[in-house]
Amino acid sequence: MKIEDAAQLTQSYFCLDCGVCTGSCPVSRVLPSFSPRLIVEKALLGLGEELLRDRDLWSCLTCSRCFERCPSSINFPEFMRLLREEALQRGTTPMLSHHGMLQTIMELQTQGIKENKTQWASEAGQIADRGDTFFFVGCMPYFQVIFADIGVDSLSVSSSIIKILNAGGITPVVSNDEHCCGHDMLWNGNVDVFKKLAAHNLEVIRASGARRVVFNCPEGYYTFKHHYQEFFGDLGFEVVHFYELVSQMLAEERLQLRENGAASITFHDPCRLGRMAKIYDAPREILSKLPGCHFVEMERNRENAVCCGTSGWANCGTGSKRIQAERLQEAAATGARTLVTACPKCQIHLNCALGNLDMDLEIKDLTILLAEAVG
Repeated sequence: MKIEDAAQLTQSYFCLDCGVCTGSCPVSRVLPSFSPRLIVEKALLGLGEELLRDRDLWSCLTCSRCFERCPSSINFPEFMRLLREEALQRGTTPMLSHHGMLQTIMELQTQGIKENKTQWASEAGQIADRGDTFFFVGCMPYFQVIFADIGVDSLSVSSSIIKILNAGGITPVVSNDEHCCGHDMLWNGNVDVFKKLAAHNLEVIRASGARRVVFNCPEGYYTFKHHYQEFFGDLGFEVVHFYELVSQMLAEERLQLRENGAASITFHDPCRLGRMAKIYDAPREILSKLPGCHFVEMERNRENAVCCGTSGWANCGTGSKRIQAERLQEAAATGARTLVTACPKCQIHLNCALGNLDMDLEIKDLTILLAEAVG
């Protein structure tokens, strides 16, 4: 898409040059050369060619903090996504994290390879091949292999979801055939791979007969809820976040919680779940009902929360580490000893940073905390 069209689509022509975006940007604070205001200004002044050669396009976290505060409602994250799409077509690429391993896995999934990645699911509880509720596992089996060495046990989260759904009387469909949702490819600018992954997932889900699809990953949820519908129209099934479903199950007393020891906890709002999907209350409702838990908010929470520091497995540098270290220090300042996350990637990124810090802090996924209370 041409820069002029991207500016039109995201309302960038309405920029007031006020600088609220740059003042709100966590990247600008640690990398002063990165400025959303200047990026928009360059685009409007016809300096797009310079922008499209700049790898810092991928330094933007697309966390939407700027969009949340912009007085002109300029959708800067979407503007960056469209610029990346154009830049990638012209040969500019991001600095890929983990040697591009995650992107390679995503591309391989479009090549018709057969995957066997759900043995853990049948060991976790009751699952089905067809049914009303499809549990979209996403990239968790891959995260389990790649990030186990930093203390992240991704499949325990997925296994806990199956146990909790079973406890609530739901037997979910879990499929070997689903692929990555395509979130990272889309936000890295590779729309062709995104569309291949998405089309395949839609075919698999529709063939299962599911009427609703449950996600625990905020990125998968937001991608299906927003971008799948943008690219493919009506999906033919409901898109549900796991924590909203759990809140409903708790309200209907379909789940019983028991005390599992006292704990002082705080909560990190993931960008895709909070600012982008506007799901702030469901995780807090669950936390408030966990017996024995004392919940305290971090200073920057809900729409003011700060990103976990990196996105799309790209451009993860010293700036990312500074953002993560500050977020962990903010969590510790609450007096809580457990930082609860609701996103597998937030847990990975914050755990990675915690490993280099001397802090008395544990990072735990909300689903694990919930599963311990369900028993």
